[in-house]
Amino acid sequence: MPDTTHLDSQLDPRQSETARTQEEPRGCLFALSQPPLMIFLAVIGCLLLMASLHDLLLL
Repeated sequence: MPDTTHLDSQLDPRQSETARTQEEPRGCLFALSQPPLMIFLAVIGCLLLMASLHDLLLL
């Protein structure tokens, strides 16, 4: 019996798209595009900014 997996991937475009997206590595920019991470980094950045301004202006 011949192998039909190659033919099935040509006939069904969804399989070839998922195979293509699984092969591409996701880098740092993908991680930074996540809203919870950006909110966390914004909060940490604001805390560091407030602490540095407090040290510079009030102490």
